[in-house]
Amino acid sequence: MDRLADALDRLNTGVAHVVRWLAIAMMLVQVCIVVGRYAFGVNSIAAQESVLYMHAALFMLAGGYTLLVDKHVRVDVFYAKASDTVRRRIDIFGHLFFLIPSMLALLYWSWPSVRNSWRILEGPLSVGGIEAVFLLKSLIPAFCVLVLLQSLAGLIRLLSRQTPDA
Repeated sequence: MDRLADALDRLNTGVAHVVRWLAIAMMLVQVCIVVGRYAFGVNSIAAQESVLYMHAALFMLAGGYTLLVDKHVRVDVFYAKASDTVRRRIDIFGHLFFLIPSMLALLYWSWPSVRNSWRILEGPLSVGGIEAVFLLKSLIPAFCVLVLLQSLAGLIRLLSRQTPDA
């Protein structure tokens, strides 16, 4: 089971290593937009939307990696001072009763919209924009799947680990 968890970790790490470059690309495109608009009087809706697409892809596709490196949002009031055993129990409970059900619900409820968007190859958000809203909407189930897989990897490790103060 540890090999499965390691493989899921590698998947999310690989995705994160690819999408992290979107931060630099997003910055460069935004600089070009500003320079183009104020120095040359040129504007592009598609360029502006590309920043939105990159921003969405960066944050949605890096969700699983964020969980892997434990940088996700956590209510730390009790967790920070808890023993390893209590933290482990909180994490297991959180995965089983909050994270996994919420990702499954989001996947279930977003799927019809994503499917319909692909069916009609949904067009741009604005006139002159990028003709690929269906790709943007596809980030939602991709996010859910990557986070679910990372949650599975985390659960495998949590359930196989024995803590000394048990």
